[in-house]
Amino acid sequence: MEWNPGFPLSIDAKCHKDLPRDIQFDSEKGVDFVLNYSKAMENLFINRFMHMFQSSWNDFADFEKIFVKISNTISERVMNHWQEDLMFGYQFLNGCNPVLIRRCTELPKKLPVTTEMVDCSLERQLSLEQEVQQGNIFIVDFELLDGIDANKTDPCTLQFLAAPICLLYKNLANKIVPIAIQLNQIPGDENPIFLPSDAKYDWLLAKIWVRSSDFHVHQTITHLLRTHLVSEVFGIAMYRQLPAVHPIFKLLVAHVRFTIAINTKAREQLICECGLFDKANATGGGGHVQMVQRAMKDLTYASLCFPEAIKARGMESKEDIPYYFYRDDGLLVWEAIRTFTAEVVDIYYESDQVVEEDPELQDFVNDVYVYGMRGRKSSGFPKSVKSREQLSEYLTVVIFTASAQHAAVNFGQYDWCSWIPNAPPTMRAPPPTAKGVVTIEQIVDTLPDRGRSCWHLGAVWALSQFQENELFLGMYPEEHFIEKPVKEAMARFRKNLEAIVSVIAERNKKKQLPYYYLSPDRIPNSVAI
Repeated sequence: MEWNPGFPLSIDAKCHKDLPRDIQFDSEKGVDFVLNYSKAMENLFINRFMHMFQSSWNDFADFEKIFVKISNTISERVMNHWQEDLMFGYQFLNGCNPVLIRRCTELPKKLPVTTEMVDCSLERQLSLEQEVQQGNIFIVDFELLDGIDANKTDPCTLQFLAAPICLLYKNLANKIVPIAIQLNQIPGDENPIFLPSDAKYDWLLAKIWVRSSDFHVHQTITHLLRTHLVSEVFGIAMYRQLPAVHPIFKLLVAHVRFTIAINTKAREQLICECGLFDKANATGGGGHVQMVQRAMKDLTYASLCFPEAIKARGMESKEDIPYYFYRDDGLLVWEAIRTFTAEVVDIYYESDQVVEEDPELQDFVNDVYVYGMRGRKSSGFPKSVKSREQLSEYLTVVIFTASAQHAAVNFGQYDWCSWIPNAPPTMRAPPPTAKGVVTIEQIVDTLPDRGRSCWHLGAVWALSQFQENELFLGMYPEEHFIEKPVKEAMARFRKNLEAIVSVIAERNKKKQLPYYYLSPDRIPNSVAI
């Protein structure tokens, strides 16, 4: 069914109990969002604030009343360092939305920034243009949010969105820092370019607006559309077109486990009209739907091929951009999956011709194209697969998206978003239109109220938990395959993954901020939360 116009088609079920029994959750209780969020707020001892809508916090420190210190975690580091430019820049590489930053090859006309403006941030005695030519300037553009309707479901609280453009710089220490922020798309006197050299609170509020915008794009596009909804498309096509005895069904079934169920539950309780998403998010009340509709044009097959997606943003060079752990670990996991799928494909298909002549496989690929991508040629999704190599890449996309990509953008949500000023789910005043007027009181009154802060915290905590009986990448306890060569390929796959776990653990030993979301022992097999 079409849940909203232009969306990838989803399962035709109003609620979880309408689903075929074999794709339902074992116990529906475990994935009741209303229950889980309320339970999360109880566990976090913040339920006393959950009804305090419209009530502002007193100052930044006041947010600590709902901030749970789980010793020595990333979240505590975020709380202590969130105002620093280094921490702000780092999150574009290794936070929970590490997919937006791109190398800037020319300054956009709509961001009229000059060398004079950013001179005190540049460290190489070069002009801004020269820094761009040398590849030291990066950009994050939240154009997608321009004109999206802000949440109007609560008449007592006005909520606001912006569509910022953020320019970043690779300094001499090879760290990425922000050097200019414009809070809306059209330049003008009422849309100033904020700079690190501005008054402290001017610059801080500009960065908070960027963090809030990043949160919206992360939740609705990076997470919901590009992992949850895409994996559901693969799952439905698999169940519809591949019989359970087909080797590709056997390979993929573990990677779509509970995905249709979790998405159905989300449509029932979370992202529906008057759902939980409306409670605390500025894009609730329909804005999130508009965002998905807009983002569909960028949902391409190439953008789901991890190495190509990294290259398309000009972020592939390890020498040039050394601290991009999402890229480094993602490439290792992608290669391990690619090797494994190629081995399985070679066992069952002795030539490209056998691939071409497998009608069930071709129907599966076509189903994804027609119903998932809505037959959009520009999506670049194949209508058919012609070779063993193409098939193994396609299967890698399916498995990587459901496992690694989802893990990278889901399980860091509590780490990075629990300190509210670092990821405000809504803003209660419009972006500033002039410099030199922002006060700390104004910032606190712009940030979410106590009630919304609590709902947000309950959400990011609940979303960051593994399932009780979680199955991680490489674990295939339901023995669908009985053939020895496949079992041997699986054992090699597990060995490769264990080696990656060791490489990542070794690197993280020396890090104050470890990056572990793509360590295979923390990557669930499927999108199920």
